[in-house]
Amino acid sequence: MRLGSTMEQAVEYAVGQVARIASVSVRTLHHYDEIGLVCPSRRTAAGYRRYTGEDLRRLQHVLFYRELGFALEEITVILDDPATDARAHLRRQHELLSRRIERLQTMAAAVQHALEADILDISLTPEERFEVFGDFDPAEHEAEARERWGEGEAWRQSRHRVAAMTRRDWARFTGEAARTVEDFAAAYRAGLPAGGPRAMELAERHREHISRWCYDCSYEIHRALGDLYVGDARFAAHYEAVAAGLSRYIRDALHANADRAEALLPPP
Repeated sequence: MRLGSTMEQAVEYAVGQVARIASVSVRTLHHYDEIGLVCPSRRTAAGYRRYTGEDLRRLQHVLFYRELGFALEEITVILDDPATDARAHLRRQHELLSRRIERLQTMAAAVQHALEADILDISLTPEERFEVFGDFDPAEHEAEARERWGEGEAWRQSRHRVAAMTRRDWARFTGEAARTVEDFAAAYRAGLPAGGPRAMELAERHREHISRWCYDCSYEIHRALGDLYVGDARFAAHYEAVAAGLSRYIRDALHANADRAEALLPPP
């Protein structure tokens, strides 16, 4: 809710009302008043605080800046700058929030890359971890990865190929994977069926990507990966964060592509 809208300018609010509107405590409002950060413009004859629409507008800016990590002392200086008006504050807050969103999206991608490294048991140097993952340092869970993937030919191929990856290779590998997920999400949002040509094209691209970088991914393995993306909470959470229902959409596309390929095989 926007605080301090035009219709609110002529209305006065008790401290309890402001606390409910802004989702802050009365104690917080009292503290803001005591330090001169947000002071009510009116008081009743009995001394009760009354906030105007302009007071609420200032409180809105305070809460935005607090969300962005500014200290109360810094916010006081910023808001009391006579050269900056309310619109300028909103523009600045929008820019800062946009940067935070971009940073969080980068970190989300880093976490996904770390998850892939963890499941495939990719060994990276500390320098490579910080370069690829930013501040995220994924833990090693080799026992879990072996339990899930076993130590068959696919496991050995993956260990060998990934061990030979350079940092540039790893960046290409994860970049290609991210673009495929983005394209899956675009097809899903466009309402294209999981068993349709576009979704199956993306599924085949996904399978070829794994075969090129990790191990020879048969359609049987690819179908099992689709089940993993739904059944493993970590994978599901990643895809669902991109779009609700995306994990099942990708699973269904991988299954449909495998069905199509198997149907084209000559009869035994």
